[in-house]
Amino acid sequence: MPEIVSERVRPRSARRPANPTLGRCSPGAVLLAFAFPLTVLAAGAQEEPLGACAPSATERTLRGASRDLYCIDLLPARAFTANGTAELLPVPSPFGLSVSRDGSPRWNVALTLDSLPDPRTLGPYTVYVAWAVTPGLNLEVKLGTVGNGRTVRGRVAFDQFLLLVTAETDSAVPRRGGLLVLRGGSASTRMQPDDMAFLLTGMIPGDDAAAGHGEHAAHGTADSSGWTLPPMHPEISMPPGLMRLRPDVSMYLPDPAGAPLARPRELVRLKDGDTLALVAAPVLRVLFGRTVTMLGFNGQYPGPLIQVDEGSTITIPFTNHTDFPGAVHWHGVRLDNRFDGVPHVTQELVPPGGSFEYRVYFRDAGIYWYHPHHREDVLQDLGLYGNMLVRSAEPDYYGSAHRNEVLMLDDLLVADSGLVGWGREAPTHALMGRFGNVLLVNGEPAYRTTARAGEVVRVFLTNVSNTRVFNLSWQGRVRMKVVASDLGRYEREEWVDNVVIAPAERYVVDVQFDAPGEAALVNRVHAIDPIFARFFEEMDTLGIVEVVAERAIPDLAGDFATLRAPAAVAADIGRYRAHFAREPDLALTLTLELGELQFPLQPLLNFESIY
Repeated sequence: MPEIVSERVRPRSARRPANPTLGRCSPGAVLLAFAFPLTVLAAGAQEEPLGACAPSATERTLRGASRDLYCIDLLPARAFTANGTAELLPVPSPFGLSVSRDGSPRWNVALTLDSLPDPRTLGPYTVYVAWAVTPGLNLEVKLGTVGNGRTVRGRVAFDQFLLLVTAETDSAVPRRGGLLVLRGGSASTRMQPDDMAFLLTGMIPGDDAAAGHGEHAAHGTADSSGWTLPPMHPEISMPPGLMRLRPDVSMYLPDPAGAPLARPRELVRLKDGDTLALVAAPVLRVLFGRTVTMLGFNGQYPGPLIQVDEGSTITIPFTNHTDFPGAVHWHGVRLDNRFDGVPHVTQELVPPGGSFEYRVYFRDAGIYWYHPHHREDVLQDLGLYGNMLVRSAEPDYYGSAHRNEVLMLDDLLVADSGLVGWGREAPTHALMGRFGNVLLVNGEPAYRTTARAGEVVRVFLTNVSNTRVFNLSWQGRVRMKVVASDLGRYEREEWVDNVVIAPAERYVVDVQFDAPGEAALVNRVHAIDPIFARFFEEMDTLGIVEVVAERAIPDLAGDFATLRAPAAVAADIGRYRAHFAREPDLALTLTLELGELQFPLQPLLNFESIY
């Protein structure tokens, strides 16, 4: 089916669906479904009733609280008695979201229609056709013919769209021109500019405007409150009333006294029974010509890259020399619960100056990472993270590649005067973290490396940001296939144009650099202006690979062109395939009751506290 994707870019200075191509399935035949309603008791929030878009118990459990995002009610035009619903279905993808190379979300559409009359009774028409149309009616995609009952059509790649069903003279019509019968809009079309009274009130400068607090120009610098204000996005204008908000906790930045200059990450190869001491402490970094104080494991950024063989057990004595209590979580690794590093769940916090000894057993090959699980909004954001690369005992576990690259993706919020501080007593701006305005690869804002023409590089990707979902692609003559994820190898490898990777996710992709020249690694997304309810495109360059003319030896083109389907993975998944369509045995609803709200939720929910 045709797909409309905009290629306009403004450069500037998302749970994985059920998919049979996924790698390893968690062991166990008991199926669980989880729902995560967010309950704000003061607001008296109630779950929305379910409709035709969630026919099964599984879908009711997983989508019940967010039906409006995926289900579109189709309303009749004129005096028609017809009705229907349209369900947005995830396009099959090896990633958690199906997103185009430029950042457009992609959906298939399941239309369930009822009471459509014979089109010939409406005039010179023979068929009903479904269309996806942008709100301005300037772009449209023909989804295909439809009728009473359920029909799956696709594909839609618009940020906001209307779904229309029209009676047409012929099924082959290239453009919509018949009688409108049903219409509905995606949830994103209901996004409207903020309430005018809210905006106008927020535009009132206030007494502190003279001091620059209400101006965009003041952001990116420190003010009398002690806070360094986040720099504003050049595409978005916020009301001065909101710009005057300040957190009600003190700002934290690490003390630079005695901190060493950080070193780039080092590869540490460990054997079964080896020990590696891990120390978390302040370090100095030079970013954009200024020296800033951050945190690091063993004085490195990122922390040491730990390489071990599958089946190894290592000992990690951890010492905490930060200002916060902490622990180390070994993300994705199956190990004894008492060493999992989750404060108040598997262990108590390690106080500043304290220590704890971990024993980490690596049962599975793949890429993993370690990081704190207490105040990760500040500790992880400041640089406390590192990778673990576990090598398989099988020599052909992956396909052929000339070499490996291990890349950790992150973002950092930087102002003119340096880092934007964090809340000392409590998180600010978000419960778990915040978006940064500088994108980092292995802790550097300008990743650069070289490759030979025809070289196949196995890239291990980890997203260590607190909030950001990356949509990565390569510019230039580059081919890419995804071979594994944080669940293990895929049942069948797949060619991809881009990699969509959410926080904490890992993917393994084989990349071939075909021809000499520069190949840029870019992040392309569609961002939202929440004030004026619009989408806009962004592209950031994370790094450059300089491909030299020298040809890579040996020639791996034949192996790279093959999409492998490991028999062991198919057999592993095969044990559970009969349960894929089964209803859950048990459904758990996890409810979060918010007490004292963090900044800025509290002032945003209390109009009088802003104005």
